[in-house]
Amino acid sequence: MAEDKMTAKLNRLNRIEGQVRGIAKMVEEDRYCMDILTQMQAVKSALSKVESQILKDHAACCVAEAISSGNEEDQKEKFSELVDLFEKMKG
Repeated sequence: MAEDKMTAKLNRLNRIEGQVRGIAKMVEEDRYCMDILTQMQAVKSALSKVESQILKDHAACCVAEAISSGNEEDQKEKFSELVDLFEKMKG
């Protein structure tokens, strides 16, 4: 199951990579700005979906393991990582 999730994320990232190459080609061809911006929004949305899935996986695996371990230091570290990430996302 975990391998299926990894494959899905990698497939999505490969599609995003293709989209970014397509955007670069659009810029080289001096395509209409709004068309380029539309494609850029699609890439941002796709990246956001992958980011969300990786965050869910982290919470389900790494954070859950830290909580169930009872190791207070590990729990603080995982919580701090999440807080740092959310601060970067705001910024």
